[in-house]
Amino acid sequence: MPFTAISHETLLRSQESAVDKLFPGYCPSPNEECCPTSSRKAQQAFCSLVRCCLTPVGISRLACAKTVTRRMVNQNAGLPDHFSLDKVIRPNILSLKPYRCARDDYERGILLDANENSLGSALSPTEEFEQQALPAQQLSPEHGGLNIHSLSLHRYPSPSQIPIKQNLCDYRNSIQPDLPPLEPANVFLGVGSDEILDLLFRIACKPGDSEGIGDQVIVTPPTYGMYSVCAKVNDVGMINVPLNVEGGAFTVDLEHLDSQLSQGSSSRPIKLVILCSPGNPTGTTIPLGTIEKILSNPKFNGILVVDEAYIDFAGNEKSAIKLVRQGWRNLIVTHTLSKGFGLAGIRLGIAYGSADLIQVLNNTKAPYTISSPTSSLGYEATKPDRLKATEAHISKINENRDWLQKELVKITGLGKILGQTEANFILIQVMSFDSPTDVDSQRAKSVYKYMAEDSELGQTPIVVRYRGDELGCQGCLRITVGSRLECQKLLEKLAQTLQLIH
Repeated sequence: MPFTAISHETLLRSQESAVDKLFPGYCPSPNEECCPTSSRKAQQAFCSLVRCCLTPVGISRLACAKTVTRRMVNQNAGLPDHFSLDKVIRPNILSLKPYRCARDDYERGILLDANENSLGSALSPTEEFEQQALPAQQLSPEHGGLNIHSLSLHRYPSPSQIPIKQNLCDYRNSIQPDLPPLEPANVFLGVGSDEILDLLFRIACKPGDSEGIGDQVIVTPPTYGMYSVCAKVNDVGMINVPLNVEGGAFTVDLEHLDSQLSQGSSSRPIKLVILCSPGNPTGTTIPLGTIEKILSNPKFNGILVVDEAYIDFAGNEKSAIKLVRQGWRNLIVTHTLSKGFGLAGIRLGIAYGSADLIQVLNNTKAPYTISSPTSSLGYEATKPDRLKATEAHISKINENRDWLQKELVKITGLGKILGQTEANFILIQVMSFDSPTDVDSQRAKSVYKYMAEDSELGQTPIVVRYRGDELGCQGCLRITVGSRLECQKLLEKLAQTLQLIH
């Protein structure tokens, strides 16, 4: 279908839709007889006033107020009782006045507020440019590009990104429609989920002082390496609570976690617990019951972050977004468009959480972090017809994954597949050549390097990931599931390489 960038009209329509959702019944159609004429006129006047004055920030705040109100009447609202945002967020962040610009309030008309180049971007049409440019239809997503003339690249992008947030809410709400719905006030967008993780460290964790006294976070290795990077960059103490790795199970050790939470102190509080589900590199999804036990633990007055970058491959019914919708205020769930949606190049990450916690993230971020190309592509990718295509791709990848698992275990020199393989990769052991019952990390590393470099096999290099130095992953390679042809080439080269590398 043709590609359309987000226009001001689209934004205004989304604002009107947001008003209708925030104030249902305040703007009935003229043909409705649900109220006396005078009352109906009053309602229409009210809605017209709101639509004229409501800004994206206002929508977010009203949605926040509506969410809070709903939770007050929801018997599951405000979970858990012991949680206090004031005790988790750094005081200087709580008192922070967010950077505001005129574009937060007004997004159409003659825009002379942001010192932009009003004549257009360096890519604006010129006589010379038009002679060299590709036809517009070849700049559409179907041809691997987009029509740059429709993006208004000389203008800053929307600070609020309400249309994308609404698309994401509609999609996630449709999965379990019986639960309280997500709203744009429950959604934060970042430059990839890595930016969101770093921002969570900065809003919650006080850096250590010269004596090493400061806030701490808990991670559960083997896990995604950026958690450690964020902790080191922000000078935050990191506590490792390893997963139960026996037999490749990779389950959360709740007893050990509870013990560490008990040791948190006023001088070194534990502000974040970070779980990866499905895990990277484990491919194992953490049960929602386990997550609820951590959320409800009275010893933990921090934020539980569940990184669900790969959840689309596991099944959205396993997502902790369900718990956000049930009213858990001490939970952030992060998603990305890089994996299941196949949009790693646009760098768009998503966080779902309570409206008050999301507002803290919005208060802290820079105003224009989501670029216009990212915004337009993200909006297009989250429309209902595009979602169907994404779901078809995910289904095909999962089919290839199941086939690849069966083929890998037939290769001499490979051992067990570890974890639940609920992501788009497989974690598999490389065994010793001389002792086939023992895993061999050195051989696994040699296989990884040999396959990635030009070799005497004369085949295309194939890059997988060596993970053999991580807890519970000794001798392991992590293999991304590719197309069926890519998987076939992988199997052929891997079998030949294992015959050469002893």
